[in-house]
Amino acid sequence: MKTRIDSIEDITRSFAEQGYICSDQIALAIYLAAQLHKPVLVEGPPGVGKTELAKAAAAFLEAPLIRLQCYEGLDESRALYEWKYGKQLLYTQLLRDKLGGMLADTDSLEASMARLGDLGEAFYSDTFLEPRPLLQALRSEEPAVLLIDEIDKADQEFEAFLLELLSDFQISIPEMGTVTARHQPLVLLTSNDQRELSDALKRRCLHLYIPYPEAAHEAAIVAARVPELEAELRDQLVAFIQYLREQEMKKLPAISETLDWARALVLLHADSLDQAVVADTLNLVLKTEQDVTLARELLPAWLRKFGKR
Repeated sequence: MKTRIDSIEDITRSFAEQGYICSDQIALAIYLAAQLHKPVLVEGPPGVGKTELAKAAAAFLEAPLIRLQCYEGLDESRALYEWKYGKQLLYTQLLRDKLGGMLADTDSLEASMARLGDLGEAFYSDTFLEPRPLLQALRSEEPAVLLIDEIDKADQEFEAFLLELLSDFQISIPEMGTVTARHQPLVLLTSNDQRELSDALKRRCLHLYIPYPEAAHEAAIVAARVPELEAELRDQLVAFIQYLREQEMKKLPAISETLDWARALVLLHADSLDQAVVADTLNLVLKTEQDVTLARELLPAWLRKFGKR
């Protein structure tokens, strides 16, 4: 992992080389997180590049990316570790035949229990441990980037469970004690704001909000990610996306939809946005029939405004 970050501009330049065009606020947040060893809570609408930010940070820092995808019902066993019960059962069966010999020289129940008690530690050793993303990050041989994606989908109990990790970079395993990070990972948590996160979690994190990009920023992103798209068509596409975001829609198009649309226009050899092209490809941009219907109603006026038919 890269241990020295020369400047914020170094981050911006490196991200751009990867096709991730970031704002000054994003570069600053990554710089401070790496220098202060603080997790970053990244909030914003879906599809604005929060997950991609973690990938870009990992590439920039030359660090492995470890990802934990959150969902309702996620618990410690899925996030931290599991015991390999099947392997433990097999181990038990192999031992069964040997127990008689192991206990032959004991002369009391207490001595037999003490002998068997030693086996208990073997059952809860690394041999039978299946590390999940959080434990993988703590035990990584090199500093890693840990992405805890969509933390707002997890239950509040799981959010509370993370507090020890986020503040002290350690976690408690009942059978093994406290596991402290060999190298402190750069932690990014993302949230689509589906529910309010706790103040305790927010206190442990730097905060970064990524909004929908402004037109110039979005055009730069499209140019970097879909360079095959002609500049004039790119400007039209971005203008229409920005126009759609001004409307009352159930789901506004995000940058990920802009990029999908741009790639589709390249595949279709489109040279400009006209009514037929837009009408045929709206489903790439809008995800509900209600929004598609509204966009079709608005399309003629927008095309007249930009001199298109």
